[in-house]
Amino acid sequence: MPRKPRKGYFVRGQFVSEGSELDLQLKAEQKHFQENSKTELKRESTELQKLGEELLTLRTELFDRLALPEQLVDALGEVRRITNFEGRRRQMQYVGKLMRQLRPEALEAVRQALDEQHHGSAQASLALHEAERWRDQLIEQDEALQRWLAEHPGTDTQQLRALIRQARKERQPSADEVSQGLAPRRGRAYREIFQMVKEQLQHE
Repeated sequence: MPRKPRKGYFVRGQFVSEGSELDLQLKAEQKHFQENSKTELKRESTELQKLGEELLTLRTELFDRLALPEQLVDALGEVRRITNFEGRRRQMQYVGKLMRQLRPEALEAVRQALDEQHHGSAQASLALHEAERWRDQLIEQDEALQRWLAEHPGTDTQQLRALIRQARKERQPSADEVSQGLAPRRGRAYREIFQMVKEQLQHE
């Protein structure tokens, strides 16, 4: 009586019987791989959906420069119009789906645009702090003017000297202010020095 053929399959030239230890091991590995793949896909999907949400905050000139597909641009525009929470959530899932269809170089361009917007703001903040520091030093320290002129020779020296003198006069407290412990006044010259310094720093 002919032997009943065993049920199984071949893996790299090796026969694996169904129900055998090797079969169970291979199936466990395959299940683990599929679960990991699902987890990875979900993580990537969440990340791209978050990236799509960040696109909503991008400045117009940076957004237009990306030249995104019309379908994605329309979908993002729809998100802005939807006020219902559930409707907005579903629309963002759709945006995430469209984001997954973008080529890697397009996604990289999106990340770079968001990075540029973020660091551009940081640079602007640093520039303001720099202008404030120079303004305070010019008013407080006599030698600060020479340092400023050495670093920024294009400054209108006469105008800056006049503003510094005026700012020092304006900050002199009255007897009442001294008795009340009030801070020195900050008048028009104080603000104009800041503006002058800021513009000079921006144009260099």
